[in-house]
Amino acid sequence: MHVVFIHGPAASGKYTIGHQVAIRTGLPLFHNHLAVDAAKALFEFGSPSFNRLRATIWRAAFSEAAAAGRSFIFTFHPEASVAPKLIEELVSSVEATGGRVLFFQLACSRASILRRLNNPSRSEFGKLTDPKLYCQLEAQGAFEFPSLPSPIASIDTDDVSPAEAAASIQRAVEATSC
Repeated sequence: MHVVFIHGPAASGKYTIGHQVAIRTGLPLFHNHLAVDAAKALFEFGSPSFNRLRATIWRAAFSEAAAAGRSFIFTFHPEASVAPKLIEELVSSVEATGGRVLFFQLACSRASILRRLNNPSRSEFGKLTDPKLYCQLEAQGAFEFPSLPSPIASIDTDDVSPAEAAASIQRAVEATSC
């Protein structure tokens, strides 16, 4: 069992690439906005209750999938409202059943982030779409997060298409599964 853990900043292509990896591999995509949207239905983003509920959903998803031997793809935007220890807990729940978490880091320029925030597809999941708000949050330290475990690959989405990034992730996943 493995988790393909795709992380990067807002608008770096996590969902788009994760969706394409899912099509290529047949693995389900548990993108971070599934938990975010569920928690936002009840609580304000970033509130203590929101943070606890989102973390509970992520813990349950990782734990249940690991117990069932169900591999999946997960997307994550590192940001300050997530307790850094949570990532260690998620990894531990997978490793406790003999599974692995395979980290893939996406990156792109700040200019690309600001331009991509206006993409209409971002509204589908209630994602951040306002460049001014992004800049305010950035200035407040909202996107600060400790380093995640070393990625198998770092992909600059300014340099490759989503299809190329997905193919690269697929090849790396297949290579680690041998």
